[in-house]
Amino acid sequence: MNKKEPRAHLHHHLDRQIEEVMHDPYHARAKPPEPAVCPKCGVVFHQGRWQRLPRPAAAHDHVCPACRRTDDHYPAGYVTLSGKFLTTHRDELLRLARHEETKENSDHPLHRIMGIEEQPDKIVITTTDVHLARRIGDAVHHAYRGDLDVKYSPDEYAVRVIWRS
Repeated sequence: MNKKEPRAHLHHHLDRQIEEVMHDPYHARAKPPEPAVCPKCGVVFHQGRWQRLPRPAAAHDHVCPACRRTDDHYPAGYVTLSGKFLTTHRDELLRLARHEETKENSDHPLHRIMGIEEQPDKIVITTTDVHLARRIGDAVHHAYRGDLDVKYSPDEYAVRVIWRS
C-alpha cells in the first residue's frame, strides 16, 4: 500500500446501487426573488420558505407550488375513505380531515386539501402534499380504527392512503 494514497481510494463500492430520490416537481429548483407573494392565495416567500405573513412592500408576484398543483389538477396525495362507518359518520370524517388540514397548514401553508369528491360508497380527498394525505389517514385511523393502507409511488411524488371501516 502506498502511504501517500488515502485509504478511501483503495475501496470501491461498485456493488451498491444508489436510488434516486424522488422530489416534488412543483417545487422550483431555484428560489423566487424575495420577498415574493402568490397572487392566488397570498402566501409570502420570505427567508427561504413560504409563510403566512402580511404582504411586504414591493413584493414580486410568484405563483406558489400549491396553487400551481391545484391549477394543473395534479394532486400529490389521495385519501380514500370507505366502508359502512362512512355512511353514518360522513360529516365527522370530513370535519376531522379539515381539522388536520388546518393544523398542518399553520406551519406549512403549501399543504392543502385540493378537493373532496363524494361518491355513494366512498370519499376521495386530494391534497397538494404527501404529508397532509398521510396525516389525514393517520388521524382517521387513530380516531376510528379500521384498516389503513399507505402506498407511496416509486415513480412520482405521490401517495395513496386508503382507509376502510
